[in-house]
Amino acid sequence: MPDPMRLISEIAQVGHLNPAPPDLGKVEPFAPFLLPNGSLDSVNLDRRDGACTRREVLLRYLVLSAVLDQGPDIVGIRQMLLSVTNALYRREIRFLHSPLSFFREIGVAIDRILETHDSIKDARSAIWAAENQSRASKYNLFMDNSHQALNYAVFRWGVPLALPLLLEKDSVEENREDVLTRYLKKWKSAEEMSSMLKDSPRYGLGKAVGDKACHLFAKWAISSFGLLRDTHPSWGDMSYEIPFDSNAGRVLWRTGFFLAYANEEEYAKRLVIQRRAGKGGLHYIRVTNIRGMKATRGDTASVWPDYVLLCREHLRSHSREPRSIEIQRLPQAMLLSTGSPYGVAEIDDGLIYIGTKVCFNHDTPKCQECPMKNACKGFQTDRHLISDYRT
Repeated sequence: MPDPMRLISEIAQVGHLNPAPPDLGKVEPFAPFLLPNGSLDSVNLDRRDGACTRREVLLRYLVLSAVLDQGPDIVGIRQMLLSVTNALYRREIRFLHSPLSFFREIGVAIDRILETHDSIKDARSAIWAAENQSRASKYNLFMDNSHQALNYAVFRWGVPLALPLLLEKDSVEENREDVLTRYLKKWKSAEEMSSMLKDSPRYGLGKAVGDKACHLFAKWAISSFGLLRDTHPSWGDMSYEIPFDSNAGRVLWRTGFFLAYANEEEYAKRLVIQRRAGKGGLHYIRVTNIRGMKATRGDTASVWPDYVLLCREHLRSHSREPRSIEIQRLPQAMLLSTGSPYGVAEIDDGLIYIGTKVCFNHDTPKCQECPMKNACKGFQTDRHLISDYRT
């Protein structure tokens, strides 16, 4: 079968050539934060912008963006957040600077969300349906197949906006312009920060966010925009796990990467593979269930020293040497082992690009156009990995 280490290196290369961060340049409140060439003015991130620092406002936007980015159409979701943000700020509802204003003007916010959703659906539903072999009438950005705008606005928008609001209320300091920034940096690593963003007993976003979205936020805040990065490895490009989503699950299953480290029965026991639970009675891949799953086969000895380094210095998930290798962390260890210049962001961007451009969630993806076709087990030898599984 194809070499897993080569596969990961090539995916990271694809990601390097096709980065996929949110486009901050079109967010009107951020115009003063940008240089003439459109890049972020990283020197002045701690300059005040009204009630908050620039860094703080950007982090608030990225937390919200990561929560919303869990839906079925990334392009449409990002356009909706951008359009609604600009529309509310034009009405002086500065909800990133003052989260309480979103709740005070909840009616206006819901109106803008509904209007924007309808506009994006008109523009994108046919494209989305063709790519996913579905019907345009099924296009919905509200997630969880919900059709209630109030639920969506309060749960998906309101919960991440309530985080800085609660931090402000709890702050005993007069200086409240960077409460979210200080909260996020209090943890020992970006991996711990991403975990506590969801699970903190007081400040965790809970079911409003998934592990994937928390890692996606870490990717943007550290690797894409450098808002939380520092010189320690625990706040660098390997300091958080890959944001595994349906694209990652589909690509890594079809290429044979996952099967190199455990067999199908083991994945079925962990409900990573859910037999006949997918669209059309096919097998469903729920890649989020792979977290914590141990590698039981394949060549892991060669990456063991770098896996230990990853866990102890970058993720800081272990104070001592780990006892076994978790599959979701193997790609990072492989990049460390090969001395690659790339990190988690490039792996994730590569998986996003491949999953959204060619490796579609049906049995006729654009394999001939895929940059991974020569390293893909599904394309080269085992077509059933493509035809029999869905995400």
